[in-house]
Amino acid sequence: MSPQAIFLYEIDESFGPNILAEYNLSQQKIPPEVLKDFTEKHVTKEFNDASTQKDNIRYYSKPIQGESIEKKNLYLGFALKEDENVIFIRSAFETIQERIVKNYSKERKMMDLVLKDALNSLFTLMDKLKEPKIIIETINEKTKEMLDNGKLQEARELINLGEEIPEKIAEEITIAEQSLENKLYKKAKKSYLKAAELAEIIQEFEIVSFLKHKAEVVGTFPDLSKERERIISDVGKGISELQTNQLHLYHEMIKPINRLVEISSAFEDNELIEKLLEIYSNSIRADKLAKELFNLDKKIKEDFESI
Repeated sequence: MSPQAIFLYEIDESFGPNILAEYNLSQQKIPPEVLKDFTEKHVTKEFNDASTQKDNIRYYSKPIQGESIEKKNLYLGFALKEDENVIFIRSAFETIQERIVKNYSKERKMMDLVLKDALNSLFTLMDKLKEPKIIIETINEKTKEMLDNGKLQEARELINLGEEIPEKIAEEITIAEQSLENKLYKKAKKSYLKAAELAEIIQEFEIVSFLKHKAEVVGTFPDLSKERERIISDVGKGISELQTNQLHLYHEMIKPINRLVEISSAFEDNELIEKLLEIYSNSIRADKLAKELFNLDKKIKEDFESI
């Protein structure tokens, strides 16, 4: 997982989306079509999390929550490679958001630097999660600082903990990732939380925050899976009833299909999302045609009765 870009934008009620700051490793600009798609999903469809894809690049976006920021309708977006998932970004979002809210500025250059620091902090976090040795190096730096400040006992305790805990964190994360891949969501959540507890012992608080949020995200998957199955079943029944010319049911299908798109986005089921969006688009079109047909039918009856 290596995000290619991070960008902060607003969605103005009158003028639409507008990028306020960005940091892009590839030097490529965020396509206007991506911002337009995010606007539709966040504003029209009221999605909290939104993802889209263009030219083999995946994009993820979520609203920024911060009472200290006067500006409303702020969103934070990321660009990723096509084969990368967004669960990592979703799990780290709160930590990144906190950094951005704390250092928010109306000056473009200042915010570009804030986003650069935020993206670099993600890279550091990823490195720590992959390599226990990097955590050990961080612990060594902390113990050196403690010794310089005369905190001998605390330094000794941290050194002892640093000999075993980083490896244990890596083991729990491996178990969690394997469980997640096998759709054993409860087991994955348990291992992420266990890893978070271990990280807290050695004062790796960014890792703690990330793992707790990832456990929270994964913890929603069992209920989302059940909800998705139920909605698919309900929509299937609705489609069957449409075969008996109950055309008004197209209108009732739009909301559940929209929810299916949202749930499928959480699981990053892109193939299903693409099919659902086509069904969603056709359902809206069919609903308009059904209403037009209803009005025509009504008009024909009225005209006939007046003969």
